[in-house]
Amino acid sequence: MLLAGDVGGTKTLLGLFRRGEPRPAPADIESFVTLDFPGLEPMVREFLRRRQVDAARIAAACFGVAGAVRDQVAQLTNVPWRISGSDVKASLGFSHARLLNDLEALAYGVTTLGPAELCVLQAGRPAPTGNAAVVAAGTGLGEAILLNVDGRLVPGESEGGHADFGARTPRELDLVRELTRIYGRASVEHVLSGPGIVNLYQFTHDAFGPPSAGQPPAPARLCDALGDGAEVSELPARISKAAAAGACRQCVEAMTMFVSAYGAEAGNVALRAVATAGVFIGGGIAPKILPALQRGPFLDAFRAKAPLEALVASIPVSVILHEETGLLGAAVYAQYLSRKG
Repeated sequence: MLLAGDVGGTKTLLGLFRRGEPRPAPADIESFVTLDFPGLEPMVREFLRRRQVDAARIAAACFGVAGAVRDQVAQLTNVPWRISGSDVKASLGFSHARLLNDLEALAYGVTTLGPAELCVLQAGRPAPTGNAAVVAAGTGLGEAILLNVDGRLVPGESEGGHADFGARTPRELDLVRELTRIYGRASVEHVLSGPGIVNLYQFTHDAFGPPSAGQPPAPARLCDALGDGAEVSELPARISKAAAAGACRQCVEAMTMFVSAYGAEAGNVALRAVATAGVFIGGGIAPKILPALQRGPFLDAFRAKAPLEALVASIPVSVILHEETGLLGAAVYAQYLSRKG
């Protein structure tokens, strides 16, 4: 039996998998609210207790975590957890355990996906010897590059979501000035994430509230299209719904800016990786706004990379539809660990 985890800023998926080809098969998966537990070990212990599974039955465990992993230690970016791979292995009694950056785990999962688990935005001309890349907006923004090594795509971790946001238009320059005033700098994640959608809403509505206790600012006011009583966590969905319905001009602008910036950043990563084997758009947001991604602004921004427009126009671009690809990728790596003996 293999144990896999996808540890996110909002929710964590844990799953038991059976070995299999071309990929492990899920046997039992459960979703947890991440901050309902003080750390990863108590959550895993509870998951196994409910299923009466002893650690001795786990051939290998792997966890994708939302943060940089250094020497098998990760301080999660949006959660006050510090996770040590060696501590997880020792305290839970696993034979093999490994931490991966969450986008590295997602990239391992991408290598096993079939056509029905992807939505093609740009068919391109995939190069069998090329590299690939993953860009995923959700609670935060994650990126990963898959290098082609002797015909096999090998994922590597990245914290590119915390790189500087590159403005392309006068309107985006104004946005950068506002984000810099609020946060001290403008990162890509300040725009391309769930909280990023809220930032864009506040920018287009001139409604930035003050930051409090180190937390991102909540809007000073909500427009009529969003209704009353919304929690901050509900706002990205409400904003995108209002934009899709054309119920608010500023909401439409916010989501148009989001989609265009998403395409531009995906194109940036495609160039940095020379991702001629494909760019994969992951995370929780993309499947929910798929019609918006299929329209012009995303691919227009993706391709606007003079003098290399022809290169990026030849790169396949797909949205990941498989909701548990990160968990699957952790299972793929756990299976690899189990074979190492």
